[in-house]
Amino acid sequence: MEISYQSTRGGEAGVRASQAILKGLAEDGGLFMPTFIPKLDKSLKELSEMTYQETAYEVMKLFLTDYTEEELKSCIERAYDSKFDTEEITPLSKAEGSYYLELYHGNTIAFKDMALSILPHLMTTAAKKNQVKNKIVILTATSGDTGKAAMAGFADVEGTEIIVFYPKDGVSRVQELQMVTQKGDNTHVAAIYGNFDDAQTGVKKIFGDKEFAKKLDEKGYQLSSANSINIGRLVPQVVYYVYAYAKLLENGEISEGEEINVTVPTGNFGNILAAYLAKQMGLPIKNLICASNDNKVLYDFFQTGVYDRNRDFILTSSPSMDILISSNLERLIYLSAGSDGKANAELMKSLGEKGSYEITGEMKKFMADFKGGYSSEESTKAVIKKLFEDTGYLIDTHTGVAAAVYEQYKAETKDETKNVIASTASPYKFSRNVLEAIEGKKETCDEFQVIDRLAGICGVPIPQAVEEIRTAPVCHNTECHADQMKETVENFLGKIS
Repeated sequence: MEISYQSTRGGEAGVRASQAILKGLAEDGGLFMPTFIPKLDKSLKELSEMTYQETAYEVMKLFLTDYTEEELKSCIERAYDSKFDTEEITPLSKAEGSYYLELYHGNTIAFKDMALSILPHLMTTAAKKNQVKNKIVILTATSGDTGKAAMAGFADVEGTEIIVFYPKDGVSRVQELQMVTQKGDNTHVAAIYGNFDDAQTGVKKIFGDKEFAKKLDEKGYQLSSANSINIGRLVPQVVYYVYAYAKLLENGEISEGEEINVTVPTGNFGNILAAYLAKQMGLPIKNLICASNDNKVLYDFFQTGVYDRNRDFILTSSPSMDILISSNLERLIYLSAGSDGKANAELMKSLGEKGSYEITGEMKKFMADFKGGYSSEESTKAVIKKLFEDTGYLIDTHTGVAAAVYEQYKAETKDETKNVIASTASPYKFSRNVLEAIEGKKETCDEFQVIDRLAGICGVPIPQAVEEIRTAPVCHNTECHADQMKETVENFLGKIS
């Protein structure tokens, strides 16, 4: 059945999947959502016998209904190939009673690879389908991982330019080096003096600037996004939850139809929203455990029903989660309001003007299968250390947040349901913090000495993605203030005026 997309703020409807992917953001500032969430049309037993690529097709065909079978299979085949360093694409490792879904085996060693490996193919296919003549400018804000994964995906892709903004001093050194050493004639990077929320807000403002869009069009450009606000990012993320359940079933770890819990380290809310969509499609998920770090805006929201970003922004050892405006939460708010675009738009207006909003009791009830928790820096370090000492299994700081929150959840609820933790990055991406957690002391040596020491201790090979940046030349050195982002885009594209 054909699925169309509509804005969460009510201003656009009847948009085809390929058009929604090309646009990225709706014209009224809302996010695109399908008119309904489709149900899986293969049994869990059938899915358990499929490869990752086959599973991806079975899930994505249900959402991206204006792509032909040939187009979609071609995108999947080109995305999930030898760039992943494990045959299974997303292996499951069992440690301390949880199953760690390793989402970091792509070429930028973070979970963003899972969706950003396919987005360029979905987008260029969409451009052909819709006879787009303009060059597509991918405009993205990153808290660390999206930027590199997007640039790696779009580098030298014909008909595209990619511009990434990241917070200066707000990402790990490995994350920064991965971005500033990225090759590709169409790649552009700028560090902004501010935090991720400043970068994300600046990008949304540029998307909402109709005059600027007109200028771009006159010069032969049009904007799109590689952030998780793009439905082309969200749909591929649903796949790995379906695949994880299918592998547990295939391996005899669960029986068909048995419920599992899913714990996700959460900042912008896209990764856990993908798990929620998988549940709505029919995957037997009991609870969605939303794990926050010290920037616990989502934890407070699920406790109180009040979303309030009016608080101090805290830099933590899990920088990809250092976010106070969780963009993808808007999609859940929209669904909880009965897909009422007008009601959702009012709440988003309140967030923009006052920095906060409060949902109704009925909306809070709608979200009952989300359980919020948060982990302090100390508890995150402690769980990384304990897990490694007890089992030899090494996790990064973001996964550490999830593991600590799950421990709290289990202690409080006594819930023995089997649990999958989304392991979102290689420990080498945050090597200094991981080593400090294991050794219990501050590290003063340089980043690559830390990486080598960590490898010596844990015996896990250093990923190629890290080795590559050890001696790579810096290609990008632009820095700007948050209020100069539009001007910076103009400079990258050759002064549009």
